Amino acid sequence: MMKKMAAPAAMAAALALALTGCASDGGGEEGGTGALQIDVPEIPMIEELGENESEVNIVAWSGFVEPAWSDEFTAQTGCTVNRKIAGTSDEMVQLMRTGNYDLVSASGDASLRLIVGGDVQPLNQELIPNFGDDIVEGMQGQIYDTLNGVPYGVPIGRGANILQYNEDEVTEAPTSWDVVWEEDSPYAGKIIAYDAPIYIADAAVYLMAHQPDLGITNPYALDETQLAAAVDLLKQQNAIIGDYWADPVKQITAFNQGDVVVGTSWEVLRKLSENPSLQGLLPSEGSTGWSDAWMLSSKSKNPNCAYAWMDYTSAAEVNGQIAMNFGMAPANAAFCDTSDEAAEHCELFNAEDEEYFSKVWFWTTPIEQCIDGRTDVTCTNFQQWTDAWQTVKG
Repeated sequence: MMKKMAAPAAMAAALALALTGCASDGGGEEGGTGALQIDVPEIPMIEELGENESEVNIVAWSGFVEPAWSDEFTAQTGCTVNRKIAGTSDEMVQLMRTGNYDLVSASGDASLRLIVGGDVQPLNQELIPNFGDDIVEGMQGQIYDTLNGVPYGVPIGRGANILQYNEDEVTEAPTSWDVVWEEDSPYAGKIIAYDAPIYIADAAVYLMAHQPDLGITNPYALDETQLAAAVDLLKQQNAIIGDYWADPVKQITAFNQGDVVVGTSWEVLRKLSENPSLQGLLPSEGSTGWSDAWMLSSKSKNPNCAYAWMDYTSAAEVNGQIAMNFGMAPANAAFCDTSDEAAEHCELFNAEDEEYFSKVWFWTTPIEQCIDGRTDVTCTNFQQWTDAWQTVKG
């Protein structure tokens, strides 16, 4: 039903990066094609396709590879789809490094690790005809799956981490994240937050707006001083937290039972809760979010079937089915015009609203190169975030 169902495991060891050049130009849009320049393993791009193999092995979030469309794909291509469900980005990285899988539906907190580690290969978009003009602009050439102007990912869908609240308890609709961060929050003890090191970025988004002197311009580019400030804010929040969640079922249950009344959520969780009292919004500070993409293993044994799958799932109808099944905005905007149901789904998830998503900072692996363009300091990496998160949770 949902992705990231399992509690997050410890993050992977620190990235050993040989870094060159500059990075993003800031803003909720984390930079366009080629914004991040770093040294990566030289892995050749496939120039032309051959005959399809007999299978394709895919690591995916729950809900991304279902019989309804994988059987049709097999009938069209002769490629049998073998699916492995993963519960966390860490698990995906570990599985892809075994060399046993051809494709992965990677989120931004895994993709840079896979690219820099040489675990995935550059993609030839000319071999993916359905990757065309209908793929929304905001999901093309982004910093989490495009390096040195070279694409490594085929967009699947995206979503924001919204502020959800129970209007029966939170009678004045909030406009800011302050209700979950400030120690004098009237909802202390009934606040819920996401349980993962990447949540440090949520603290950084809040600090960008409320402590500008810290100089944070990208929540995934934190030097040691900025990381320390984010950790201090997280520890302050920890004192007023009612619960943390990584399992969506736990989050839905906590809201529906009244254990919590405000906190971090996804739009689909509000829908699945079937609780009319739950409302959601993107606060004034903006938010973090996630964007998923198909990535092809550098050791793929079935690259032709893998390319066929990426093309098949980029078509409007199939991409839309995946988006509706999981609960996210589709990458292919043409889906929104296929039916009234599709249009309603796209409206709920802001599929074509680039102004909305311009305020969303999509998960991006923290690395030592400051992706905000600074060259006079070293930024903190994923392992440092993982260690810091442990100090928050105790």
